[in-house]
Amino acid sequence: MDIDFKEYQLRCELHGHEDDVRGITICGGDNGGIATSSRDKTIRLWTRDNRKFVLDKVLVGHTSFVGPIAWIPPNPDLPHGGVVSGGMDTLVLVWDLNSGEKVQSLKGHQLQVTGIVVDDGDLVSSSMDCTLRRWRNGQCIETWEAHKGPIQAVIKLPTGELVTGSSDTTLKTWKGKTCLHTFQGHADTVRGLAVMSDLGILSASHDGSLRLWAVSGEGLMEMVGHTAIVYSVDSHASGLIVSGSEDRFAKIWKDGVCVQSIEHPGCVWDTKFMENGDIVTACSDGIARIWTVNQDYFADQLELDLYTSQLSQYKSSRKRVGGLKLEELPGLDTLKIPGTSDGQTKVVREGDNGVAYAWNMAEQKWDKIGEVVDGPEESNRPLFDGVQYDYVFDVDIGDGMPIRKLPYNRSDNAYDAADKWLLKEGLPLSFREQVVQFILQNSGQKDITFDASFRDPYTGSNAYVPGQPSRTSDISAKPTFKHIPKKGMLVFDTAQFDGILKKIAEFNNALLSDQGNQKLSLTELDVARLDAIVKTLKDTSYYHSSKFAESEIALLLNMLSSWPTTMIFPVIDITRMVVLHPDGAIALQKHVESEKDILMEVIKKVTINPTIPANLLTSIRAVSNLFKNSCFYNWLQKHRSEILDAFSSCSSSTNKNLQLSYSTLILNYAVLLIESKDQEGQSHVLSAALEIVEDENVAPDSKFRALVAVGSLMLEGLVKKIALDFDVLSIAKAAKGSKDSKIAEVGSDIELVSKQS
Repeated sequence: MDIDFKEYQLRCELHGHEDDVRGITICGGDNGGIATSSRDKTIRLWTRDNRKFVLDKVLVGHTSFVGPIAWIPPNPDLPHGGVVSGGMDTLVLVWDLNSGEKVQSLKGHQLQVTGIVVDDGDLVSSSMDCTLRRWRNGQCIETWEAHKGPIQAVIKLPTGELVTGSSDTTLKTWKGKTCLHTFQGHADTVRGLAVMSDLGILSASHDGSLRLWAVSGEGLMEMVGHTAIVYSVDSHASGLIVSGSEDRFAKIWKDGVCVQSIEHPGCVWDTKFMENGDIVTACSDGIARIWTVNQDYFADQLELDLYTSQLSQYKSSRKRVGGLKLEELPGLDTLKIPGTSDGQTKVVREGDNGVAYAWNMAEQKWDKIGEVVDGPEESNRPLFDGVQYDYVFDVDIGDGMPIRKLPYNRSDNAYDAADKWLLKEGLPLSFREQVVQFILQNSGQKDITFDASFRDPYTGSNAYVPGQPSRTSDISAKPTFKHIPKKGMLVFDTAQFDGILKKIAEFNNALLSDQGNQKLSLTELDVARLDAIVKTLKDTSYYHSSKFAESEIALLLNMLSSWPTTMIFPVIDITRMVVLHPDGAIALQKHVESEKDILMEVIKKVTINPTIPANLLTSIRAVSNLFKNSCFYNWLQKHRSEILDAFSSCSSSTNKNLQLSYSTLILNYAVLLIESKDQEGQSHVLSAALEIVEDENVAPDSKFRALVAVGSLMLEGLVKKIALDFDVLSIAKAAKGSKDSKIAEVGSDIELVSKQS
């Protein structure tokens, strides 16, 4: 089929973002500008300057990475128009295009905001929390659960209906809160949506495909060409379609056929058509690019050469030869050095390839053997006995035996691989069936089934073929992890009691000298009771039998509720230690379950702006210590949302102690919610943990604990699919590159969990 099509070429690059560009919106009106969102927490506005676009404003207000973004046409409140953005911080923010100021902050979603659409005067947002929210004049006027899985995108049809795409693999159309149609066809998460003028709805999916649907729900066309997750799709009045993918290509489609593939030096997160048919792409290298078919707008040769160089450098940095990065190979100059033995080999870099040479002792020269061919560009394949494999599994034989290594390539026959490994390890061939099943399951292939018609030539027993579950055996073959899952709770169990009592005495003297607050001061009996509390806490060897007097607990609770906020932190610090004492925990638990919940009152009091760091630190540590005793579990789960919201500012604090305390709270919640199988709670904690991990300013110890929470939730919780939708694999790969060994190790753990079927 002949297709009339002009190829797109680079028009210009938009430099400014400091991390991945995640979203694009085309601003209409006289200026016809562009707005982009980024993992760097900002939105940037770009205005046209002849062929190029230049940076006009930087909008700062989100506390985590920004994703969806939409243009708001001029209206009485925003005469020059605006943009609305959604972030991983769960906020929807509205901005004035003219001033660049934030004019509304819309809070209500529990998890990351994934999509935004302007619906007449309203805004509609979608979220990983499975809900849609409609906002009017800065207020949420309605909310509803639109899918059973996280919602990834929302758009509006010309006829007024809304369309949503979800991790549950479906699309749905909505009139108000009523679902009109459910579209089924994709095999994985529906990530991007767009309107196809006069035809229907376009969808992009993690299954690597694009689909065109009639509004009635009928599938009209499937477009296959990407080799990885497709994140975005858009269409133009000309009939062209553009898509962006993790495979680093923006693909242009006409009549269902891919007519051009534009390679990028990184993942293509978003793609949008401008009104004139030009295309804007958002890339993980932090650069947005504009592509055009108009020769008058083509980039000059220097810019084109520079882009070609960027692509080459990116591919070279990813390419591996013989297990080494291409860029790490020596150049041709190394061949000036004579070899030391006949047949000695060297691999050197020649252009974008690795070439092997062998030393010819007789002729005293290096003979060229040929180009070294390695695996895929992006591979980071493990080594075993000096050979690279797709997988090297850890196999636990049990009975105190050491962990065995089982190497496997996806191109291998699983039965042959199992037989060779069992013979090499000197293990009974009766284990063959279970080893084959393990290989297929952990290499992402289908389960295997029992075939009664086949006789095993080695054992005389039946064999397995891909299909269904198999019989069980005593052999236990599973991947081993360094840091996950986390078991048990972390607590803050050291205290400088003398310093705490000294600070309380100092504050008490201030109350005595303050005419208005004298009634709040401690009596001599109160001071004696505090001394008794501290004495009991210091004597840890008697924790099993020592008890607190009711009057001592009552004194603490009275001080927590009545002392001024500026003086409360040493009292919270004593409470932090009391909850670790068995009798103290039981005594306090009676009060938190009562009508007047002192602990929640304290949390609300100390987290009201302006906050005092010492109050935040002691209170968040006190809450973390509650996880030590199961009697607080119901309370912690009941107030989970309030507690995490109250302390959420600690994740971006510059105080490293606050960061670590907040990460500890998140990790403890992860352990508790995994045990209670609370999927909604796990999703909330996962989002909070990822927000910590995404922040470049977080200290290594805090980041490590947040990563352990993420890995544990994925391995033993109910949110692995949600985590993958959060692009956790990229986070794991970034962690693996950390100089901190613990972060690198837990990054490897998360990557392994991500790749498990």
